[in-house]
Amino acid sequence: MELKGKRIVLGVTGGIAAYKAAELLRLLVKAGAEVRVAMTEGATHFVTATTFQALSGQPVFSDQWDARMANAMAHIDLSREADLLIVAPASADFLARVANGLADSLLTTMTLARACPLLVAPAMNRQMWENPATRRNVARLQADGIGLIGPACGEQACGELGVGRMAEPAEILDAVAAFFTPKRLAGKKVLLTAGPTFEAIDAVRGITNLSSGRMGYALARAARHAGAEVTLVSGPVALPTPAGVERIDARSALEMQAAVMPRAAASDIFIAVAAVAEYRVAQVAGHKLKKDAGGIPALELVENPDILAAVAGLENGPFCVGFAAESHDLEKHAQAKRQKKKVPLLVGNLIADGLGGETNRLVLFDDRGIHHLPPASKTALARQLIEHIADLTGADDAPD
Repeated sequence: MELKGKRIVLGVTGGIAAYKAAELLRLLVKAGAEVRVAMTEGATHFVTATTFQALSGQPVFSDQWDARMANAMAHIDLSREADLLIVAPASADFLARVANGLADSLLTTMTLARACPLLVAPAMNRQMWENPATRRNVARLQADGIGLIGPACGEQACGELGVGRMAEPAEILDAVAAFFTPKRLAGKKVLLTAGPTFEAIDAVRGITNLSSGRMGYALARAARHAGAEVTLVSGPVALPTPAGVERIDARSALEMQAAVMPRAAASDIFIAVAAVAEYRVAQVAGHKLKKDAGGIPALELVENPDILAAVAGLENGPFCVGFAAESHDLEKHAQAKRQKKKVPLLVGNLIADGLGGETNRLVLFDDRGIHHLPPASKTALARQLIEHIADLTGADDAPD
């Protein structure tokens, strides 16, 4: 519910991508937003107002002379009550009209009379997007402070391939969530590790763990939303890279160390979320070990590098955050790990509460004491943790 309490007007213009607006509306409502929909006449040729009314639970507006508003001024009242106006899809025609201050429909009039920020998600044929007139209009919109989401590159309804597709609804939702997030880490460089590591035994087998990477990826997303420049060093996981985050893949602990250490000194904050295997096999077999080879193979294990301790030991290094997943005695083991690693913040959780799942229960250990975060989704916990890190590092809210 990261958009709980936010009042959003979703504008929909004519174009085949209008069907995606229905999914975007569903996601916005699911995230807790109160959404009203304003459509152009062209949009009604692709998706009916009934669809949007059913998904939003609110009346849909398309006529600037709509008498349902007591004062017959929907173009003013809708935007004045909103925290954000987002138009998706935004056609080439709509962008041109807004760029030139035209007010010949409910939606264009609303953009001119609005008292809230405006985001647009363009959608059009690739040649329309590349046309110099469109480029001029987009440049003017951006100069006027209007935010742009996309467009994306890919296959288009006309069968052509190129830039002009509307960004996917999940990407637009992410951009809206980022828009509302205070930029408390603006100007900061955040380096994170996430996921498990895989320590090879032979050509197919290895030592790993049940870490899904969800907590680390949620933290990378939350840090990016808070304005940070984020680099994510990831173990092998099946998760999409958060928008705006640089991702570096690392399979083993040694690969993760090789990716982290050259970047650590230039970072302001290092968050070690990855579940790094403590041991690796001394001699990796170059072929698959066979059961019929006789006997059970003896595996000699050697200790992996302690990446968090190494970064924490850097002179003038970043603010370090460690994670401890324990099966029991969480406070005892977490406090001991924090002292041993010499980190200012240690985040602990019981394995039964969150390893591999979508929710968790976190306990934060720092110089100020012990802070219990109630059970929640990893997305929600990531936002709370980034706020806590911002508090500890003295980061201030950036201007909206």
